[in-house]
Amino acid sequence: MSAREEILAAVRGALRDADRAEAPVPRHYRSVAAADVVELFAERVLDYRAALTRCTAAELPGTVRAALGPARKVLVPEGFPVDFGRTEGELTEFDAVVTTAALGIAATGTIVLDHGPGQGRRALSLVPDVHVCVLRESQIVPGVPQAVAALDPARPQTWISGPSATSDIELTRVEGVHGPRTLHVIVVAG
Repeated sequence: MSAREEILAAVRGALRDADRAEAPVPRHYRSVAAADVVELFAERVLDYRAALTRCTAAELPGTVRAALGPARKVLVPEGFPVDFGRTEGELTEFDAVVTTAALGIAATGTIVLDHGPGQGRRALSLVPDVHVCVLRESQIVPGVPQAVAALDPARPQTWISGPSATSDIELTRVEGVHGPRTLHVIVVAG
């Protein structure tokens, strides 16, 4: 018997003799008080070196304009309401994109796009150098378990925690390699 056959026989024997009863999996997640989710979300977003602005619905147009800064060509996906179906190559012509999100996660400062109305396809949030994302306070959930429960697993999802960044072997941070160099999250009251 070869070493491979011997190992596989041992694995098969262990599986044959294993107790197949399902053991409960403890799920003791840290909880976040409902009153604190927006504050915690804001804190975590800032920890990731993203910008965050809070505003009312009436202030939103001016807040978006301010967040875009000097961006000259801005892409706004369908549901926001315009997606011109541009190719990834054509997306490089744009300085910025403005999207909505499916939800935000307070414990991690993550925004999740499920590419529904106002979010566009994945490439729209990855190619332009600036991503401005608008999220209502009511869309912020306490933690990852609540986010997973709220999302449709059949929809594509992009989870974004801060602007795109990586580091080289000397741990020098480089931003904008795999996506937008600048992420600006706007949280709208209500």
